[in-house]
Amino acid sequence: MSAYVDEDDDGEEERVPQQVAELARAAAPSNIKGIRACKRCGILKTLDQFINAGCENCPFLEMVSAVNNVSFLAVADDPEKCNLCTTAFFEGQAAVMDPRESWTAKWLRVDAYLPGVYAISVTGTFDKDIEDELESRGCRFRCRPAGN
Repeated sequence: MSAYVDEDDDGEEERVPQQVAELARAAAPSNIKGIRACKRCGILKTLDQFINAGCENCPFLEMVSAVNNVSFLAVADDPEKCNLCTTAFFEGQAAVMDPRESWTAKWLRVDAYLPGVYAISVTGTFDKDIEDELESRGCRFRCRPAGN
């Protein structure tokens, strides 16, 4: 098991278990209003949190395309792209502290993601070009069209 190394005030290094380091990076919605779900992984955050930090579970949000080294879906600092990759239409929420050990995380299929608050189901669709790009990269996504 790898560990995160942290220096305390005395300059001594202190080892922190990987689970604790991952939990420290977990994001929870900072407000009750304006919560959105990532259409790919279902993590719940506010729109501002998605705009400022993107989605830590979804590498496709930060991928660099081969064309002009321009990010394909860089969500951070772009509200319009953020709206394309997130939705306000979701049902339920589950806080997941230890995704690898949680039966709830396995049931939600988020056991490979970071700790956080996840939607039980996500309603919406990606634009066709985004969906095609995700499928070509082998990325699965959780959002489903309305009515299914």
